[in-house]
Amino acid sequence: MNGGQKFAPLDIIAAMQIQKILEDKSSLFWTLQFLGWTGWGVSFYLGVMVWEDAPSTYNWYVPIITVIGLVITLALRWFYRFTWNSSGVKRVAGVLIGSYLAGLAWRLCRITLYDMLFEELSKADKMMAEFYGLEIVFHYMVDALQGFWPMFVWSVLYFGIKYYLLLEEERSRHLNSLAMAHEAQLKMLRYQLNPHFLFNTLNAISTLILDKDTVLANTMVTRLSRFLRYSLDNDPMQKVTLAEEITALKLYLDIETVRFDERLQIHLDIEPDAEQALVPSLLLQPLVENAIKYAIANAINGGSIGISARVFGVDLLLSVADDGPGLDLRNGRLPKGSGVGLANCRERLKELYGDNQSFRLGRTEPHGLTINIRIPLERAAPPTEPEKRSK
Repeated sequence: MNGGQKFAPLDIIAAMQIQKILEDKSSLFWTLQFLGWTGWGVSFYLGVMVWEDAPSTYNWYVPIITVIGLVITLALRWFYRFTWNSSGVKRVAGVLIGSYLAGLAWRLCRITLYDMLFEELSKADKMMAEFYGLEIVFHYMVDALQGFWPMFVWSVLYFGIKYYLLLEEERSRHLNSLAMAHEAQLKMLRYQLNPHFLFNTLNAISTLILDKDTVLANTMVTRLSRFLRYSLDNDPMQKVTLAEEITALKLYLDIETVRFDERLQIHLDIEPDAEQALVPSLLLQPLVENAIKYAIANAINGGSIGISARVFGVDLLLSVADDGPGLDLRNGRLPKGSGVGLANCRERLKELYGDNQSFRLGRTEPHGLTINIRIPLERAAPPTEPEKRSK
């Protein structure tokens, strides 16, 4: 529909963006894995270059041990998948043991590679260990602590990021369920108007048939079908321009004109500047229906209904006024038992705009009811060239 606009609260948009990231966890893992180990390799290399007179073979040594560390953490990741559903104590023990074993394997690989590339330096390290009375194996076990800390930090980050993603996924599901509940509530509020309206209209058609006024009954059925087609084709989650809303309202009034003929007088006062403002679809119809039910149907001579719209600053002001008996108002509040239509519209506006709206009831002088609505001013996007040509 022209001017239609889907509702998309900012928190739901953010949830959708987070959902896209969550759906591609594999790419996220490999990106963080690559960046993390690259950062460790660069920092280790720079540290050696600054504090030691390292040989040129370090240019090969550092990248190789970095890749080995990356591969070992892949095995560590596979191990953690088996402990994920364990109890908290077992999971902590798994992290400590897994980090130590991974660190030990990494250090053994590093020492083996170190012996191959730096034979002289390796001999000096072993002699120093023997000088202090340490067995070589015990020396390697103690040396494994140097590999434990990088693996432990990797494990903490792995579980931290995993828990964060799970929390965000749960939050995203929660927001999606809230959005679906929000949409279901709006659809319920919109669609519950149709049975109420159909009940009155079908009663009127039944009366015409009993009176054998088949021509008028046929006219009313035709107009009812036009209105229902518009209502069913219209998405209750969309906003429409006020001009389109007035067009839909006229379809409804065509039906009521058959019932009341000259007893029903409609006065429209729509500012041109307000015609392209966006409003919830079929917002005015239940208000006019309420006015007809309480102000026109019970009056011998009928009555009139005035519908106005204007732009005031950043707001759109709508008004539906009748010259019926009115209601017993208390501070502009909705009296109990005053009809489904008014309460329904108030709930729809509250669902759509929160506190950034108002729905007030007042008296029409000298008698009658006036409904004043204030909603944020939103304008329909101008039609594109293909849309202009299609018109």
